[in-house]
Amino acid sequence: MLDTSARLLRLLSLLQTPREWPGSELAERLGVSGRTVRKDIDRLRELGYPVDASRGATGGYRLGAGASMPPLLLDDEEAVAVVIALRTSAQGAVPGTEETGLRALAKLEQVLPSRLRRRVRALQAYTVAVPADRPGPTVTAELLTTLTAACRDRERLRFDYRSHDGTATRRVVEPYRAVNWGQRWYLVGWDVEREDWRTFRADRITPRPPAGPRFPPREFPGGDVAVYVSQRVSGAAWRYRARVTVHAPAQQVVERINPAVGTVEPVDQHSCVLDTGADTVEVLGVYLGMLGLDFDVTEPPELVAHLRELTLRYGRSTASE
Repeated sequence: MLDTSARLLRLLSLLQTPREWPGSELAERLGVSGRTVRKDIDRLRELGYPVDASRGATGGYRLGAGASMPPLLLDDEEAVAVVIALRTSAQGAVPGTEETGLRALAKLEQVLPSRLRRRVRALQAYTVAVPADRPGPTVTAELLTTLTAACRDRERLRFDYRSHDGTATRRVVEPYRAVNWGQRWYLVGWDVEREDWRTFRADRITPRPPAGPRFPPREFPGGDVAVYVSQRVSGAAWRYRARVTVHAPAQQVVERINPAVGTVEPVDQHSCVLDTGADTVEVLGVYLGMLGLDFDVTEPPELVAHLRELTLRYGRSTASE
């Protein structure tokens, strides 16, 4: 049986899991009686930990929010995961949190046991973050917190929005999710005035508080918000766009492309149309070549010319002397 101090730490660790713990389950986990669990709960309260209790068949104990954050008890894998997340933050994943992330990281590394410190130092020494060719626009932690809180609470957001050409509009949106894609953050939500789903660049949003009123949840089209954003964001940024007839079943093409590359529409059992695009015709040529399938392209003319040039170049490279 654990001694009192070790048992209290174990009890605190269990209560930090976001769920309610029936007294009988806590007693079983700790190997003590229900009466001992109640006494230990009282000791934690005396130490300043706000342990909430609810009655009834589904009742139990839960660690509530207090005036200050109690010490966190993490197992080995949780501690390493937190260190990785903090290092990512300190490298500028969310601009404005670098210094805060470094302070929290220093505190955590200071108290890590030696076995975990070795793992963490290996991660630091043998991993390299490749900087982006073009740094993404700045999105503050405060803005992300505002957006995600409105998603969580299902509260309408009012904000000024600046489009890519600088046009300013005022929007009323029922927010659904904040999505990180590439070097940018996007807000996906139902535009109340336009009566349709929209994707907004987070760095172009200026909230107009307060949020509200609350709204009932809507069913998101397709179910996968990450695919939704990748398709719309990539499509909006394409300089060249092509509709390619592929001589293969639609499912076979879907299995060979990333959703960000394009969408597939079946024609019949043996062919489909791939709606795709890219910033350059050279990239488009790579996408199509990697399909490993026969296809027909009629536009844009720049892509047709590039593919003809590739055909001649590849032919010359294999011509017999």
